Amino acid sequence: MASKKQPRRATTAKSRKQPAAQKKPPSAAKKPGIRSLPAITVQTTNGQRLRLSDLKGKRVVLYFYPKDDTPGCTREGCDIRDRHEEFTRRNAVVLGVSRDGLAAHEKFKSKYGFPFELVSDPDEKLCRAFDIIKEKSLYGRKVLGIERSTFVFDETGKLRQTFRGVKVDGHVQQILDELDKL
Repeated sequence: MASKKQPRRATTAKSRKQPAAQKKPPSAAKKPGIRSLPAITVQTTNGQRLRLSDLKGKRVVLYFYPKDDTPGCTREGCDIRDRHEEFTRRNAVVLGVSRDGLAAHEKFKSKYGFPFELVSDPDEKLCRAFDIIKEKSLYGRKVLGIERSTFVFDETGKLRQTFRGVKVDGHVQQILDELDKL
């Protein structure tokens, strides 16, 4: 049985394929709305409430990590711990931030002897302000999690450098190099 050919439809401006929208290069990705230390008050492991904008006068390193006491987060924290004196010499305050509660933070800090404070952000207020909550794949499921990121602020509170999608190896040296440029 011979197949019948369908008549060809006339093309119109509406039916013509439009070129696909150009994707932005990775370097043009959305930048955080934060340009300086925000006036957000956070809870730290020393039992204090800390308003980040009150840290002006010191250089500030905020590093966001996914979860306490996991392999990558432990290595990152220990790398900073091992070189903490170098941060101090550069007049820098280091704060580690995750969504874990204060009890988990205290245990993590004590277990590894971190000389810097950890910030608890269970409501994700700080994480969302810095736009570091991203969709991730965990055992085949899509979940929202923290993208390992670091933000470096100068003494005036101005954001000077952003590191996103951080790889732990060599990252502490990257941060110290940035602090040297300030």
